[in-house]
Amino acid sequence: MAFNLNKPKTKVKKHVSAEAKEAKYDLSALQEERVYRRGVVSIHDVIAPQAMKIESSYLRLGDTYVRTMFVMTYPRYLAVGWFGPIMNINKTVDVSMFFYPIPAPIILKQLQKKVGEVQAQLMFDAQSGAPRDPLREAALQDIEKLRDDLTQGIEHFFQFALYVSYYAKSVKELDQLTDELEGMFSSKLVYTKKVFYQAEAGFNSTIPLATDELMITFNLSSSPCATSFPFMSADLTSSSGVLYGINNHNRSLIIFDRFSLQNGHMVVFATSGAGKSFAIKLEILRLLMLGSEVIVIDPEMEYKAVSDAVGGTYINISLSSKNKVNPFDLPRPMEGQTEGEDLIRSAVTIVKGLLRLVLVDVTPAEDSLLDRALLETYAKKDITPDSDFSKVESPIMTDFLDILEGMEGTKNIIIKLKKYTEGTFSGLFNSPTTVQTNNNLVVFSVRDLEDELRPMAVYLLMAYIWNVVRSEKKQRILVVDEAWWIMQFEDSAKFLFALVKRGRKYFLGVTTITQDVNDFLRSPYGQAIVNNSALQLLLKQSPAAIDVIQKTFLLTDSEKHLLLEAKPGYGIFFAGSKHASIYVAASFQETQLVTTDPKALLKQKQAKEGKEAEAADI
Repeated sequence: MAFNLNKPKTKVKKHVSAEAKEAKYDLSALQEERVYRRGVVSIHDVIAPQAMKIESSYLRLGDTYVRTMFVMTYPRYLAVGWFGPIMNINKTVDVSMFFYPIPAPIILKQLQKKVGEVQAQLMFDAQSGAPRDPLREAALQDIEKLRDDLTQGIEHFFQFALYVSYYAKSVKELDQLTDELEGMFSSKLVYTKKVFYQAEAGFNSTIPLATDELMITFNLSSSPCATSFPFMSADLTSSSGVLYGINNHNRSLIIFDRFSLQNGHMVVFATSGAGKSFAIKLEILRLLMLGSEVIVIDPEMEYKAVSDAVGGTYINISLSSKNKVNPFDLPRPMEGQTEGEDLIRSAVTIVKGLLRLVLVDVTPAEDSLLDRALLETYAKKDITPDSDFSKVESPIMTDFLDILEGMEGTKNIIIKLKKYTEGTFSGLFNSPTTVQTNNNLVVFSVRDLEDELRPMAVYLLMAYIWNVVRSEKKQRILVVDEAWWIMQFEDSAKFLFALVKRGRKYFLGVTTITQDVNDFLRSPYGQAIVNNSALQLLLKQSPAAIDVIQKTFLLTDSEKHLLLEAKPGYGIFFAGSKHASIYVAASFQETQLVTTDPKALLKQKQAKEGKEAEAADI
């Protein structure tokens, strides 16, 4: 009999817990997620360059070259904001700053040891009869002061790393930028070096990953570290002047005296509706409170409300108006000027400029005839260098035509000028002067003139104003709105530039406003006017003009985008070498006076009519 000693086999059921099943499912899902991620474009793929080539001192990222520079040593003293010029350079740069705090006890122990060494050396020098060492003495004072400040918690100690990466389109341009940046650092007595066989580490240290792969630090306390703080905005607050607006960087007030700079001239560039006239009318109101005289050439009757509110003189120049300015008026004698010949020569020059605008094309022969005819016209009225100019009567256009008719070769000139004495335009230039400017605010309106006559009328008004300015030195502001009208013609553009160039000597500040930037700057005199204006206000710009604006005012890309997207009243204010983002702020009462918004004006008109109706019912 055989016995099977083995136990019969039985099936054992495996029981898998729910946790194990879930873990197995998570692992499978994770693997699937990894497979999925391999086919998905990540943000790294989007921002990564097409290729990267690492050289000894720079990287090539696609078509762009990048190099990193690091700071090795600092001078004994650093002024606040010393790093500002590097931050504001009109180039593409990336800056990284790393601060590694060092516990105060460690530093105090090392400083104590250093004090002992320096004192021992000083004592040895004194005993051996060596001359005193000012450098060691200054170092001892600095160490002792730092020990006191660290002990009292006034200062903290850091290892500070500063790296700058900059970009260029070629190696040559990269080398030029390297020299420029090294020169800027050297001017502050800061010693720098460019990376060598660490180009990739330098680049990685300045991209926004907060990783310091260079680890090149310098021991500094918190005060000198603070001087390197890069985010500085120009402070344009002074003790005198008028309020121009609010600094958007630090919310401080931009208060400035335009006559405290090398000249008091200002240019304002903005699109229609950006707030340029609003800003200048605010300035006018605030200047009047300080006693300045203001003269305005108003092309669209925008300044009448301001003139009425302050009791100014509003002069409407038109063909049918009784307000006339005679182009043949003699200049008022300047202080110390006694030569009558100079006055006559100035008058002839001004009238000839107007005649060139009227006649358009003037040949050299015709120019000579005009010169001789003008001298004879004044002589006919007994105006000679020996005359008593306080008693003479200035000629008018008709007198000038009478002289031309008696000269040969003037037939074409006479035909063109007839309509200004007998034709459609006879009410503009053919009359003695009737306007009076004895007021702190005088506004000349040319809205009712035809477009053809506006440049001539504005030229004539500028000549008249220039004669007033030269006769007596006072603090005056001349506002020329829509100046692109003037820049279309060489003679009027040249005259405006002469006002800007010479106005400083007579305490005159010229404010030039325009919305057509391209037309203004296309004139050779437009760029010269900008260069000779110490103040500039840029508000919202059109895409068609922004490139010209950026090139003219050396704007960064961020400032360019600011001007493209700016709301009304927001822009950039330049004062000499400083500039800041500005918001033109006004009180409620000022806004009611200076606004040019059609909706606001209509609402004001309806409110006024409602009050008048209520008063009539009562």
